[in-house]
Amino acid sequence: MSGGGFVRLPGGSVVVALTLPSPAADDHKVRILVHSVNRARALTRLRNLGLRAVYLRGNTAPPTLDEITAVLHHPDGLLWRTAPEEVEELWHPIRALLRSSVRSA
Repeated sequence: MSGGGFVRLPGGSVVVALTLPSPAADDHKVRILVHSVNRARALTRLRNLGLRAVYLRGNTAPPTLDEITAVLHHPDGLLWRTAPEEVEELWHPIRALLRSSVRSA
């Protein structure tokens, strides 16, 4: 079961965080962060990238302050890293995740 949540920022936009199975077809999970105008647009951004079965049910795992800071400072507003965070790993642009899933397919 994937966990996820969101935080509404003072400016009205939201940061959505989702933990999903890796599209690279391995047994790992990834934590994806999306900054958008609202929750529906955030999920639409992911679906448009090919992550079709993405839903946000509840607010069980909202983004942490560090995650919010990371996604707000990224020009695309769309980041990922493996979950759970066993080692210190930097955030990656979403293109890196989708590129690795295409190579492994």
